[in-house]
Amino acid sequence: MPVIDHGPRDKKLVALTFDADLTAAMRKRLLSGKVTSYYNTALIAELRKLQVPATLFLTGMWMEQYPEVTRELAADPLFELGTHSYDHKAFTKRCYTLGTVPRADMRSDVQRAVVKLDQLDPQATRWFRFPGGCYDGTALHELAPTGVTAVGLDCPGADGFAKSPKPIVKQVLSTVQNGSIVVLHMHGGDNAPYTDEAVGPIVKELRARGYQLVTVTQLMHGNR
Repeated sequence: MPVIDHGPRDKKLVALTFDADLTAAMRKRLLSGKVTSYYNTALIAELRKLQVPATLFLTGMWMEQYPEVTRELAADPLFELGTHSYDHKAFTKRCYTLGTVPRADMRSDVQRAVVKLDQLDPQATRWFRFPGGCYDGTALHELAPTGVTAVGLDCPGADGFAKSPKPIVKQVLSTVQNGSIVVLHMHGGDNAPYTDEAVGPIVKELRARGYQLVTVTQLMHGNR
């Protein structure tokens, strides 16, 4: 199973990517009213206002929670959609505080998310992101028959549990280079509350440096 961590280094192209996590614990907080939403509408509004192409990686559980939003995002030519597992459990042991998908369930977990995305997005990609970015040879072997391609990163946005937009902006702008794949989050809530405030300054500075913002597909094809 192929893994992509960045695009060509000889072109000033950068792909901004956004993960939509939803776990059983997050859904419990949502249903109890402790969190009002795990869809950062302000972030998507900002991307649209600035006309920023982006690749969005959605967990199956998130798509089940927000099917109409998924359809709306799929219909927007700015965005392309990929999958991010079913419920954000890790595909290795000891990946942050995430639970672990048993080896026997790895393939069905990913296929469950792919089937859900295909139902909601006629142009769904086969891009896939491992929860927590954690994988090993076993996970790659088990997922090979699913036909997905793993999209990693070389520029972590550090927006998870950030206390303000400033460290997010600093992290991205100090790490980005030609061909970078930047990872941020689009679920907002109590997990990533400042991504929408950080994305504007990030986009404006990247463009000022001469970068063109593209989807992962465009990045891997040299924006042909």
